[in-house]
Amino acid sequence: MTRLLGDLAVAAALALSIGGMIASFRGGGTLAQAKRFSLLVFGALTVAALAMIVALVTHDFSVGYVAQVGSRATPLFFTVISLWSALEGSILFWGWVLAFYTALVAWGAPDSLGALKRYALGTMLAVGSFFFLLLVGPASPFLPVFPVPADGPGPNPLLQNHILMAIHPPLLYLGYVGMTVPFAFAVGSLLARRTDQAWISITRRWTISAWTFLSLAIVAGMWWSYEVLGWGGYWAWDPVENASFMPWLTATAFLHSVMVQERRGVLKTWNVSLIVSTFLLTILGTFLTRSGVLSSVHAFAEGPIGTYFLAFISVTLVLSLTLLAGRSDYLKSEGSLEGVASRETAFLVNNLLLAAFTFTVLLGTLFPLVAEAVRGVKVSVGGPFFDRMTLPLCMALLFLVGVGPALPWRSAKPEELKRKLLAPSIALVVMAIVCVVIGVPSVYGAVAFCFGAFALTGNLQEYVVGIMARRKAHGENPAVALYRLVGANRHRYGGYLSHVGVLMLAVGVAASSTYRKEHEQTLKVGESAMVAGWELRLEKLWGADEPHRFVVGADIQVLKDGKRIDTMDPRLNFYRSRQEPVPTPAVREAWTDLYLNLMAFEQDGSQATISVVVEPLVIWIWMGGGIVALGALIAMWPDRRKRGPKRTSSSTPSAREPKREEERELVEAGGD
Repeated sequence: MTRLLGDLAVAAALALSIGGMIASFRGGGTLAQAKRFSLLVFGALTVAALAMIVALVTHDFSVGYVAQVGSRATPLFFTVISLWSALEGSILFWGWVLAFYTALVAWGAPDSLGALKRYALGTMLAVGSFFFLLLVGPASPFLPVFPVPADGPGPNPLLQNHILMAIHPPLLYLGYVGMTVPFAFAVGSLLARRTDQAWISITRRWTISAWTFLSLAIVAGMWWSYEVLGWGGYWAWDPVENASFMPWLTATAFLHSVMVQERRGVLKTWNVSLIVSTFLLTILGTFLTRSGVLSSVHAFAEGPIGTYFLAFISVTLVLSLTLLAGRSDYLKSEGSLEGVASRETAFLVNNLLLAAFTFTVLLGTLFPLVAEAVRGVKVSVGGPFFDRMTLPLCMALLFLVGVGPALPWRSAKPEELKRKLLAPSIALVVMAIVCVVIGVPSVYGAVAFCFGAFALTGNLQEYVVGIMARRKAHGENPAVALYRLVGANRHRYGGYLSHVGVLMLAVGVAASSTYRKEHEQTLKVGESAMVAGWELRLEKLWGADEPHRFVVGADIQVLKDGKRIDTMDPRLNFYRSRQEPVPTPAVREAWTDLYLNLMAFEQDGSQATISVVVEPLVIWIWMGGGIVALGALIAMWPDRRKRGPKRTSSSTPSAREPKREEERELVEAGGD
């Protein structure tokens, strides 16, 4: 019954999405029809997803997907989240998230957008049709199984070993699938011949939302890798990590360059291209993960859907380029870039660096696949290549994060530039002296610390200047001035806060990489070892039989100056479905992390081999990710200040009104 209900719901979603797509694009179609179809598709996919969850929880092994990932021994929590632990279930969850976004746009986007909204819904329904076709055909999770097995193997042990697997994939899907919304509005604007600020305004907010989820997903994935895989790291330039990073880079570029379009009326074609590229990169990432063309701890098993994804990517790319070419007359720039020392020029350089970054990661990710396909030779492109090629780009981007806020729109006056860059430059020099005195062993680490200090000072200075302006104008205390300053221009100051989060993350990566220490020690029970100032004493080895696994752990006392400050228990988990054990490292998180991993043990419990990693400021990476999300949330929130009417595509930017531009800068600094 569950299997039949799920099959019917998916088939209904496919039929409704095709019907809604036709209703949206045909000449006599109405927005009301597109909205009704969108809501019905969401209802159908919700029924299908709930049917699968019921089948998983009730251990209905007559359903193909349950027989593949289900197990009576798996705890209920991990049974439910196994919905996205394998190919077919992940496609079902992807389809549900896409249907949810489509319904959200249908219900939440203003109807005043008219044809633009109708075409956007039609585009989202067209994308949905592709995924629902997969669910009906090659990736159906509701296929029957006969004879029905008494039990199943359970989900991949790596995916039932940490609570973050309930957080990381949903965030990733919300980010990945969320990029469909700005893509749909970009297509809708071209079809509706509307290149005014309406589509930019609504697209930017949806992009910030998806970008925030994707940012959190990437950081959560780093945290999961750090807490589960046992190697003491958080980023390995794994192909699937790269697949999520590339659309983040292009979306970041769009969020910066779109401000140039709003202010100066330029980069229209570039911005649409960035949106299309971001969407295609999310589909490419899905293809890489689910086609079986690459080997990764994050990838699903080989599936038959790779050809479908390649065809979809090709068709989408051709149609997008055709539409861009056909609407090129509507995407002509209305203004121009005036000064080299200006914020728009900084954003342009920022975009070029992010585009180069994306191309580098794409090249390193796809080159092994191309080499194997063309020459039949397996080629490995690992961390050294990515580090060597991307570190200079990272340093340049860090520098721009500090320079950008100091530059005004149009062109900077030399006196103003000197005044704004004085404090950041002093911070850079002071940090450079500190790096020389303490002897930072890595050149890139020292540069990251110096540019980090430069950029942090530059971004915090914007808050200080704004608060002082409000205090002078209104006599407010600093807390009230800060609250009203941010409330008056949430987008600007939320962006600066996200910059601070990115800087914390970057410094955390630089510090943990530069000062990382590793040690491996075999200890007998009761024996101690000194590692980086810590005394580690093996108290005992123990074993525990759990319903879905057998666990071996080591209790290790951590002492400092002879005093016990903690007890850590790294473990090895043995699953019936996996020959190799899955580690659960023990991490003592502080300003300097102590990371213990149980590598091996004697079966009589007499001794164990422990891997020890000491890394400073890893916690800054997790904190930085949270601050990035907070800044983005503030930037998404509607501004309290009332704005004048938006310019339309027929209006020319205020190239002849530099005074008005200066007044706007003053308003944004002072808040009123």
